[in-house]
Amino acid sequence: MIAPPPSCEPVISVRGLRNAFGTQVVHEDLDLTVCRGEIIGVVGGSGSGKSVLMRSIIGLQPPVAGSVEVLGEEMIGRDEDEAKNIRRRWGILFQNGALFSTLTVAENVQVPIREYFPFIRPPLLDEIAAYKIALAGLGPEAGPKYPSELSGGMRKRAALARALALDPELLFLDEPTAGLDPIGAAKFDELILSLKKKLDLTVFLITHDLDTLYQICDRVAVLADRKVIAVGTIAELTALDHPWIQEYFHGPRGRAAAPRVEG
Repeated sequence: MIAPPPSCEPVISVRGLRNAFGTQVVHEDLDLTVCRGEIIGVVGGSGSGKSVLMRSIIGLQPPVAGSVEVLGEEMIGRDEDEAKNIRRRWGILFQNGALFSTLTVAENVQVPIREYFPFIRPPLLDEIAAYKIALAGLGPEAGPKYPSELSGGMRKRAALARALALDPELLFLDEPTAGLDPIGAAKFDELILSLKKKLDLTVFLITHDLDTLYQICDRVAVLADRKVIAVGTIAELTALDHPWIQEYFHGPRGRAAAPRVEG
């Protein structure tokens, strides 16, 4: 395990995490620190528990054991009202967008605003939604459309607009470029990097996309053997001799991604 930078201000601190489904143990004694202001990529093989880790951090998958601190607050065993006050400080983009199919894009963006700020009414509510939609790189014509009327890339951006609805400090992204063509994926990466700088975000990003790792991630956490086996820059990770890390970064796709970014 490579130590976090000396200047690291922890935004997420996971210690001793254990997740299990019956006799199947997904995580055992897992530790992870995410620093304020960084984009951290989370990688691992299929079944390594990347999404389970994210769900444990955001409170959707209660762990069997361990501690999860987010934004300085312990999340395990937290009173629901207190947890809700912490959750309003982050935004989530699930892998498939998870947009409500019966609501327009604007109405989807308004859902978290209505939940946390029920006193906000139109036209201010409409103005906020329009701003978030624009922030996610969509034109005003997207607002009145339903998810079924959008392309895959537009649905990703609509889901991102909803994730940004409450001006979060922390953004969780689960496979944000999955299913996008290379050009669309590159533009989405550029958008995330721009938003991170513009809004001073910390980003927890699950991905299989090596281009994303090279382009926008400050550090990468590797899940294997039921825990985070290493966290560091790509240069630090590729110097390690763990077989999965070597195969992942020095395999055909890893070799193809590196020159496009570094060369």
